[in-house]
Amino acid sequence: MKEKIIIVGNGMTAVKFCQKMVDAGLLNKFELTVVGEEPHYGYDRVHLTSYYTGTPVKDLHLAPKEWYKENSIEVIKNTKVIDIDKLKKTALLDNESALSYDILVLATGSSAFVPPIEGREKDGVFVYRTIYDLALIKEYVKDAKKGVVIGGGLLGLEAAKAIMDDGVECSIVDRNPWLMGRQLDKRGASFLHKKLDAHGLNIITDTNIARFLGDEKVTGVEFIDGTSIDTDIVIISSGIKARDELAVKAGLEVGKAGGILVDEGMETTFPGIYAIGECALAVGMIWGLVAPCYEMADVLVERLNGNDKSFTGSDMSTKLKLIGSEVASFGDALGNTPDCIPLMLENKFTHVYKRINISPDGKYLLGGILVGDAADYNMLLQIYKNKILLPPNPESLLTGASQGGGFKLSVLDLADDAVICSCEGVTKGKICGAIEDDDVTSVAGLKKCTKAGTGCGGCVPMVDDILTATLKKQGKDTKKVVCEHFDYTRQELYDIVKLEGIKTYTDLLHKKGHGAGCEICKPLTASLLASIWNEPIVKHQQIQDTNDKFLGNIQRGGTYSIVPRIPGGEITPEKLEVIGRIGKKYDLYCKITGGQRIDLFGARVDQLPTIWEELINEGFESGHAYGKSLRTVKSCVGSTWCRFGLHDSVSFAIEIENRYKGLRSPHKLKGGVSGCVRECAEARGKDFGIIATEKGWNLFVCGNGGANPAHAQLMASDIDSETCIKYLDRFLMYYIKTASPLTRTSKWLAGLEGGMEYLKEVVINDSLGMAEQFEKDMQYMVDTYKCEWKEVVDNPELRAKFKAFANSDEPDSSIKFVPMRNQKMPTPW
Repeated sequence: MKEKIIIVGNGMTAVKFCQKMVDAGLLNKFELTVVGEEPHYGYDRVHLTSYYTGTPVKDLHLAPKEWYKENSIEVIKNTKVIDIDKLKKTALLDNESALSYDILVLATGSSAFVPPIEGREKDGVFVYRTIYDLALIKEYVKDAKKGVVIGGGLLGLEAAKAIMDDGVECSIVDRNPWLMGRQLDKRGASFLHKKLDAHGLNIITDTNIARFLGDEKVTGVEFIDGTSIDTDIVIISSGIKARDELAVKAGLEVGKAGGILVDEGMETTFPGIYAIGECALAVGMIWGLVAPCYEMADVLVERLNGNDKSFTGSDMSTKLKLIGSEVASFGDALGNTPDCIPLMLENKFTHVYKRINISPDGKYLLGGILVGDAADYNMLLQIYKNKILLPPNPESLLTGASQGGGFKLSVLDLADDAVICSCEGVTKGKICGAIEDDDVTSVAGLKKCTKAGTGCGGCVPMVDDILTATLKKQGKDTKKVVCEHFDYTRQELYDIVKLEGIKTYTDLLHKKGHGAGCEICKPLTASLLASIWNEPIVKHQQIQDTNDKFLGNIQRGGTYSIVPRIPGGEITPEKLEVIGRIGKKYDLYCKITGGQRIDLFGARVDQLPTIWEELINEGFESGHAYGKSLRTVKSCVGSTWCRFGLHDSVSFAIEIENRYKGLRSPHKLKGGVSGCVRECAEARGKDFGIIATEKGWNLFVCGNGGANPAHAQLMASDIDSETCIKYLDRFLMYYIKTASPLTRTSKWLAGLEGGMEYLKEVVINDSLGMAEQFEKDMQYMVDTYKCEWKEVVDNPELRAKFKAFANSDEPDSSIKFVPMRNQKMPTPW
């Protein structure tokens, strides 16, 4: 006879316990019954917010209905266990029936902690915890203009992002001095604050809420100092509370602050009853991350299999994506180790903050914090966890592989027992074994075979790195897929979209992808669709970032900048007067840009189409300063005015800028045309630069300015204007087709085997036989160009989307300015 195991709760830990029981081959000894309160099969709470943005519940299920049936696991949904008879070994259900058991596993998880704030029962006050909670919020938010989220942790920030995307002006309120106090120090939090503020999120810290205002419906929150702010909706995400009420009723021992007390084998104080996940008080604390909860499930399965495995604690390192900003922390992130040495890097230009804590003897990495750039998180985590000796200059860890520097350590240098996926406990050796012994050649295959990357997903980049390095070691071809939702490179997706005539992200995901998509593949696809079909980017608003969504760069304080195109930097006095008049009319801050244009700052989102319409009527069009596309082609005055000029650089710059305007690409593009070698247009600091010679033009490509400047390299000498444009057509289309996402031309060239000589063969000598097609594709872009601003101005449906609130045409009253040098600026942080 099989022993009966009842699992109370059907969350992530319960599902993982069932999966590990199946994997361990224990279903020939045990019979599993799962009892869950919700009407759904166990679903992925880590990606709960994707339900809010449109992902069906079934796509979030951790295991399909058929899987439970195949393994003879009974799932009783929409049912609650209300009492336990420990002596009779029965569980009483809320439908008045009872289930007998031999072993009881409590996996009741946790509930949202709701502070005892007066008025919390009012309509419009929600928690952010379950599918049901999000369904209620999704319906209620339709009538909301302003929102307040209580709690500045991961879920709180996700909740804020969700309602902001619905047009709600949002404030985050946190009682701590700064957001994410468990993961970030004060400096790191300040960098995160600025990133979030730039996205229009109002952050209020170091305070508590006294009460919720309003009669039946919430209309505001009042702070303990007596001040208040208006709101139409409140979402509480201020921590969790272990669901231990069933254990308390059954007489099991719980902690003073909650949580079911368990030993290192996950057994409670009564034999035969176990607790795993967020309901368990293990090693003196509640573990609120996926990885330790999964480890508890694994420990219990091993114990049931007769093995002596123990839960002694777990790694709490995390990597998160918060409203467009990467945040990660690992080990002793805050530097609590006595005499540890903190090393910090701050880049206020790119809003990147990095901190690592070194042992007093300088030999070991103890922990760290990454804000704005977490590309090196997985490798730093491995250096910390495996106690790898540091180089003599440990500060090199801060420069990072993403910037071409850093401590050089291959993933293959890691020990085979190095744990790569903390959620599933998957080692490097297991991943390499799947590649070498089972011929797995994709990340998707590794997920299926080893389960690595199927939890929080933070380890996927390193799993991909191990796959690539191992395949290269075997002499096999490798490719870098764009993300976990598409098993294709950007180049392959480019060809798929073009050859199959795919016009939407939904169609591409349905035909070639899986899952719900992410912040990597969505904007990447929008860029591909715009690059291939030359349609306005606003047609793909729901998968694009804020700047492309509103065709302008969002600025500090929540307003946008407007940059009309001024080809070659040439402008008439009449057009200068137009810009001056419009700037004055709408009280916009005016500044000359480095690309020889005029930037107008301070426009509200609802003002954008109106201002664009006035500019268009006066002969202007979008300058695409917001997009990954051609920005400017800078010029000197050339031979028309300068006594040193050899050719008319202004006319040529205007011709080239008008030819490539609106061209979408993997990264932004800038050009320059100089009339002589004095190089006043700084052409060699551009993605393509043209410099006049006595015999024609020299064409330089793959340079850039910015944080990591690179000089452009000579591609062709003494060529005429027609040949120069022909080579540029080929070069740009080859770059657009083959470069990885967000890769500048300089970095793309550095990754081309053969470098500039190879690029010359492709562009000049047509070694690939693609020159004619490149030219044809470019001509299509030129012929089908449309001003994106005008597309919005002339389309009432698109124009209607440009407003601060989804359900109101009122402007955002929270936007404030202060005077500065006869102009204005946003109210300081």
